[in-house]
This record gives sequence, C-alpha cells and structure tokens, in this order.
Amino acid sequence: MIAVLLSLLPLLVVGILLIGLRWPAARVMPLSYITILLVGYFYWQLPPAQLAAATVNGLIVCASLLYIIFGAILLLNTLSESGGLARIRAGFLAISPDRRVQVIIIAWLFGSFMEGAAGFGTPAVICVPLLIGLGFPARAAVIAGMMIQCTPVSFGAAGTPILIGVDKGLAATETLQSELSAIYGTLERREILEQIGLRVALLHGVIGTVIPLAIVATLTRLFGEERSFKQGLRIWKFAIFAALAMIIPYVTIAFLLGPEFPTLIGSLIGLAIVIPAARSRFLCPEEPWDFPPKETWLDGWTGDYAIEPQLGTQMPLAVAWGPYLLTAALLVLTRLPGLGLDAFLKTFTLPPTGEPLQNLFGSNISASPIPYLYLPAAVFIVSSLFAVMLHRMPAAAFRTALFRSSRLMIPTSAALVFTVPMVQIFINSGGGAGVEQDMPTVLANAAAQASGTWWPLFSPAIGGLGAFVAGSNTVSNMMFAQFQFQTGVQIGVNPLWIVAEQAVGGAAGNTICVHNVVAACAVGGLFGREGGILRVTSFLFLYYVTAAGLIGLFLVR
Repeated sequence: MIAVLLSLLPLLVVGILLIGLRWPAARVMPLSYITILLVGYFYWQLPPAQLAAATVNGLIVCASLLYIIFGAILLLNTLSESGGLARIRAGFLAISPDRRVQVIIIAWLFGSFMEGAAGFGTPAVICVPLLIGLGFPARAAVIAGMMIQCTPVSFGAAGTPILIGVDKGLAATETLQSELSAIYGTLERREILEQIGLRVALLHGVIGTVIPLAIVATLTRLFGEERSFKQGLRIWKFAIFAALAMIIPYVTIAFLLGPEFPTLIGSLIGLAIVIPAARSRFLCPEEPWDFPPKETWLDGWTGDYAIEPQLGTQMPLAVAWGPYLLTAALLVLTRLPGLGLDAFLKTFTLPPTGEPLQNLFGSNISASPIPYLYLPAAVFIVSSLFAVMLHRMPAAAFRTALFRSSRLMIPTSAALVFTVPMVQIFINSGGGAGVEQDMPTVLANAAAQASGTWWPLFSPAIGGLGAFVAGSNTVSNMMFAQFQFQTGVQIGVNPLWIVAEQAVGGAAGNTICVHNVVAACAVGGLFGREGGILRVTSFLFLYYVTAAGLIGLFLVR
C-alpha cells in the first residue's frame, strides 16, 4: 500500500497544484520532479546513476519537443507576417462565418489529418495558432486543440501506437509469446494487431461520435455571450454529420487496410464531404454563432502575445494555403511505410553517429539520438522558408517572425525541462533495491487486484494514466499492453478487447497530458495557465475512459 501511495505522490502534486490550485506548470513541475527524485531515491532505492540517466534522457526528449514547438510557432509567425494568415481567415469566413462550423473543420477534421500524418502532438501546435489567427480567443483555441487529441490518436503517425506501441508491448516476454501462440496459434502477428486495431476503431467510433459536438458546446458555454451549452447543441445535426463523415470511413479503413490509415484517410474523406456541405449550409442553423466583441473578452481568454495577421494582401487562397498544404504533403510522404523516406531522414541525427547513448552513467537506460530532419519541426521550418518565397516576403518580415518565435522558447522551456525528466524517472523506476517493479506497474497491479472480474471497466483508465504521464499513446501501450493482455487471460475474458481498451484509454490520456498542454499553451501564449485548461479537458477524459470501460465490460461479459 505504501508503494502505491508513493507512486501516486508525484502525480498528486501535479493534480492538486496544477489542476486544483491552478498554479503555473513552471512552478508545479519542478516540485513534482523533486518529489519523484526523493521517492525514487529513498523508497525505491534507485541508484543515483539511474536517476541521473533518466533525467538526461528526459532532457533529450525535451529538446525534441521544444524543437517541434519552435517550428510550429515559426510557421505561424511567418504566415502572419506574410499576409497568408489573413487570407486564410477570409477563406474560412467564405465557407462559413459560424465559429462552431470553423472549429469542427479545423480541429476535428484538419487536426485529425495532422494526427494521422505525424502524431507528436502536431494537431495542437498546428490547429491552435491557426484558430487564433482566425480570431478565436487563445484559451478557446487551446481547449479545442487539446480536446481533439482522443479519437484520432490511436491511429496517429500512420498507426504507430498500434504497430509499434502494442506490438512491442505484446512482444515483451517469451511467456507472453507462448500465451499468444496458445490462444491465437493460427494467426500471424500482423493479423493479431489488425484484430486489435479493428476493436480500437469500433470503440472510438462509438465514443468519438460526440466529440465535435462536445467541443462546440464547451466553447459556447465558456466563451459565448450567453454562456450556454444550448448554443452549441443547436448545431448538433451538423456536428454529428461531421463526426460520421470521418468515423464511418475511419472504421471501414481499419477493417479493410489495417491500423496505418484509419485516421489519415478517414479525415481526408471527412474534409472532402464536410467543407462543401458547410459552404452550402447543409444542416447548419440559420443564425451563425460568434464570440462576443473582442473588447469585451476577459483577461484569461487571450494569450501573452498577440497574433495579428498583416492585412492588405490579395494573394490567391491556394497560395495562402500553400505552406500548410506543403506541410501536410511532407508529413504524409515522410511517414508512409514503403517509401523509405522515413528511414533516410532518421539517419540524420544528433549526435551524428545515429547510435543510441547506451547505458547512461552505467545504468540500463539508453537515450535515442534526435532525428532532427524526421521530426515535424523540420517540416515546419521548410514550410516557413517556402512561405517566404511563395508569398514574396521581405527579409525584414521573416527576421521579425524568427525573432518573435525564438523569444517564446524561454517561457516554454521553463516547465518542460522538469516535466519530461519527471516522466522518464517514473517510467524507468524499475529494479530498485527497495521496490523491484516500476511505478506504473505498481499502480496497474494494485488497480487490477482491487477490481477483479470488473477489470474491463477500469482498463481504459490505466491506458489513460500511461499517456497522462508519458504524453504518448505509443509509450502507454508499450508499458501496459502485456499487463492488460495477461490480466484479461487471468479473469477469463477475450484479452484482445482488454488491449483495445488500453489503446483507447491511452488515446484519451493525451487530452490531459501535462507536456501536451504545456506545448499547446506555449503556441497559444497562455504561459502559466495550464491548470485551467486541464480542468476543462479532464471532463472529456473521464467521459472517454468511462464510456470505453462500460462498453468493454458489456462486450466481454
């Protein structure tokens, strides 16, 4: 029991101070990091070398995240200075002046496309600044950008959470391999992953249908002049239509092609269906909804820096969208299996040898090199340079964009340099002289023992816990897929459904992940206001894991 409580302690520090008291992440995360150092050293009795190695590994991962954030902000500021953002804004107003329609198209559909192409939290760092540039309050944009990170995530980055996360999790031990062979002896490994992926798609398809409606209802309740859910619910027909326009092909692709393309192709089909429908006002209310006048916005709605698109340009809409279209194309081309571009780009690393930094400080922890040309940041920077040429920007305007983007890295890094090392210590806490198991496994075992045959109800929450801590559905699946499978076998239910629940919960965990919200707040200029965002997104997370648990419990009984 003591081990369980101490495993929770660093997370409770985050929950109480960040969400409960709304302290800024830059103050909370150093305290959480110190807490896990003390717990790891004194109770888990982890060697100092292991704590130091996990910290260094976290700082390397943090550098990658800051690089991605910088690239996204640079692209935004470049388009703001070139006038492209103003033209894009005018183009969306031509599709629909209704902010509810705009957020569904940008966050739900375009954001899902970015998730399917790249993962890495790309929907937030692309969609949040785009929404702000269209005239959304920064806080509204960040909330929408975080809420979208659930349904599309399990098949993000061309299916990585399933094809790598679940696959590596299930390949963890020889014992597990023998169990898989005994139960599914006639199935190849790929077929097992496809069966899990189809179950994941079905669960997301049922639960995720209400996500666009939940986003717009949240925005009208928090940011509408009447502060009412009703204004959001009035667009329920269009919201459900937009959800199904993505989800029906999403589930179909999971059945026909496997885990690589449900999000990528489903969102593209959704965009092709929904944009013409919105232009013709199909299923849209007669009266468009907008935020109240900007001069009446509350202080907490806006960010610490203003995004004011330069006006006076009459560039064609296709030219204005050119950098974003190039971004989407490059992300797809560099991540599609079989083209070989991903393997080529991953050869360019820091350090240049491309070899992992093995056994840091003599521990069993190794740090992966940073593939600086493969990360989405490289695509963002290339697209920014492309915008300079395509939009014929003066050099002075690009220097302004570069300076503004660089200046924002200091407040952004203040929280992340402690958040990611804390996560790495949590994940790599196994093997101590005091407690052999790592902290996530201690928590998962305690939950499984307490729930017994009711485990399917709680399984998604464990996946969500993994993503909340690690910031990745893929890492959560690596940590817990084996545990979830074996728990399903022990309680006598179909273990593939339990693993599917794990993957769905892991996707939902991205909506409350600390370093995801830090990144989203950074691109929106909401430094120090992360707790308020998490208060909102935590309701969506609770809905998602509860619904997944209830459905899972019904299916396996």
